Amino acid sequence: MEKIIFKVEGLDCQEECSLLDKALKPEEGIKELSYDVISGCVTITYDPSAIDSKRIQELIHSTGMRATEAHQKSERSHGRALLCLLSALFLLAGLITHWISHPSLSDILGIAVERESLPIPVILLYLSAMVSGSWYVLPKAYASIRHLRPDMNLLMVVAIIGAMILGQWFEGATVAFLFSLSLLLEHWSVERARRAIGALLDLTPALGRVIKGEQIIEKHVEEIQEGEIILIRPGERIPLDGLVVKGSSSVNQAPITGESLPAPKQKGDPVFAGTLNEEGALECRVTKRFSDTTLARIIEMVQEARARKAKSEQWVERFARVYTPLMMGLALLIALLPPLFFGGEWATWVYRALVVLVIACPCALVISTPVSIVSALTAAARRGLLIKGGVYLEAAGRVDAIAFDKTGTLTMGHPVVQRVIPLDQHTEQELLEIAAALEKSSEHPIARAILKKAAEKNIRVPHAEEFRIFKGLGAEGTVAGTRYWIGSHRFMHDRGGETPQAHKHALEMEDAGHSVVAIGDFHHICGLISVADSPRPFVKQTLQALRSLGAKKLIMLTGDNQATASSLAKEVGITAFRAELLPEDKVQIVRELTKEFRVIAMVGDGINDAPALAASHLGIAMGGAGSDAAFETADIVLMADDLSHLPRLIRHARRTLKIIKQNISLSLGLKALFLILAMVGLSSLWMAIAADTGASLVVVLNGLRLLKYEENAP
Repeated sequence: MEKIIFKVEGLDCQEECSLLDKALKPEEGIKELSYDVISGCVTITYDPSAIDSKRIQELIHSTGMRATEAHQKSERSHGRALLCLLSALFLLAGLITHWISHPSLSDILGIAVERESLPIPVILLYLSAMVSGSWYVLPKAYASIRHLRPDMNLLMVVAIIGAMILGQWFEGATVAFLFSLSLLLEHWSVERARRAIGALLDLTPALGRVIKGEQIIEKHVEEIQEGEIILIRPGERIPLDGLVVKGSSSVNQAPITGESLPAPKQKGDPVFAGTLNEEGALECRVTKRFSDTTLARIIEMVQEARARKAKSEQWVERFARVYTPLMMGLALLIALLPPLFFGGEWATWVYRALVVLVIACPCALVISTPVSIVSALTAAARRGLLIKGGVYLEAAGRVDAIAFDKTGTLTMGHPVVQRVIPLDQHTEQELLEIAAALEKSSEHPIARAILKKAAEKNIRVPHAEEFRIFKGLGAEGTVAGTRYWIGSHRFMHDRGGETPQAHKHALEMEDAGHSVVAIGDFHHICGLISVADSPRPFVKQTLQALRSLGAKKLIMLTGDNQATASSLAKEVGITAFRAELLPEDKVQIVRELTKEFRVIAMVGDGINDAPALAASHLGIAMGGAGSDAAFETADIVLMADDLSHLPRLIRHARRTLKIIKQNISLSLGLKALFLILAMVGLSSLWMAIAADTGASLVVVLNGLRLLKYEENAP
């Protein structure tokens, strides 16, 4: 089996997908079809021994659409806009000529009781408006007849021909023009969404500067290998993911993480393709090839997301498939029953049937939901919220309970010094100086936290001589001629000399969930340092915002002990928590919550929380920038390591659902209204199509509002 992707000109709506289904699926050798309306592509899995790509292309052309292989550059055509303009000009010219020869508004609008025959020039102008307005519609209508698949294109052609037969030339021309305009709006809205996603592709520069000894060589980014050193000058975009090996600067990471403030970068810090280096030159070692960069993964995920359709989108497509044939049947009954059984006039009831056909056009309904979903997904991706499909966007809008992992989610994920308590006339600076000297050679997270605190205080760390480690307990060494020891509360107890004051402080630290580090000099206790993982900035406000959005339950799940969990829960304002959990325990709790709540989201770091993320209705991973695990395990990835994006995500999802409901209600409500008007003879062809075109314009513009991500959307 082989796969081929065709870029299909005119593939802007689900109706075209149905048409392609009818043309391609019966053909021997065609195994599978998948559509991406927003990118205008169809992916075809086929058996090359039974059918070739040229034959597939011919079958697509038979539907009235044009196809080129996706890797080939297709020229941008303005033919649709040109023909729509010609239709408008012919319609206007015909209207003016008609007005001159028949200065009666009721006659022109088709509501006169008796209509006079029109001069040939007027008929020709109206006919030209019909032909130019329906130029792209006619081949599709013919294909729908061939494949016995009635669609909106056939509805419009029948309505236009019927208007001609009944002598309603102005109305037939108006229907052709307005339907052409409606399709143009649809095409424009889809192109707008396509360009919004395509803008991501333009973030990566085509070339990168590779440092080879004393030389700097420009290479295409696809040719640069892992491990090579690249130079990024101020004001340039970073071509590939890497680690800084030389230089310092600030980098605007908004395309990846959505953060508005530039991030400082120095030796050892990661950088991402597509981000903007601001004021300093950087030399970076490439860690990922072009196809594997974080930006490439984001683009791939956004493209795949469009295949995971929201439930509302699936409902609209199923509805449209049944709705169009039903409306054609209804129009046929309206045309036949009153004249045959109730003595109605044929011309009157055939005309009303044509009005029903025009009203039946599902254009506004079908286009409204995908435009809204894609606009919302694209806007979220620009802000560092990677949503893997419309179905997950909808789920985010319905979240009513959230489970949080503790470490790396509610907390920063690494320990920091919380308190420094000097004893026996020592100062805080002396205590940190001694502790940093004894921990200087250690890679333990607690040692790193103490050294970081000393660096923040600008403390110069002396060298510790005759250094000795007591595994699992502590260490000792000589600093400035004095022998010191450092270790845990237990180590302090074993060394002796623990005073009631030191014991009291140590218990307070442990009750708060902190790790105790004691320092002594074999005569007395010099002081205590407490180290603990700290809550994320603004986590308390974030949890409060989630409650205000209607979250019925917020629960913390952690493997830490009860005291540590209780202390953090109290600090961040979360009332429900479960401690001392194994990974399988977290999964079990999440499964229990899925039975209790409509949509339960699990928020974790995407690494150790994969089973719990998978067990929830909606898995949300933190800090996806540079994390492959987050991409693989979660339904939504918060690219920035920032929990405050969560309330914004929920507000954005709810705004999307609100707009989708507005669009569906408007489309169906307007059709119901005009259907009633048509039945009682108060609606004309041009009024119905004008209303449908107006509805298309409104729902498209309403959906495109989602391209603007509102931080505080209701």
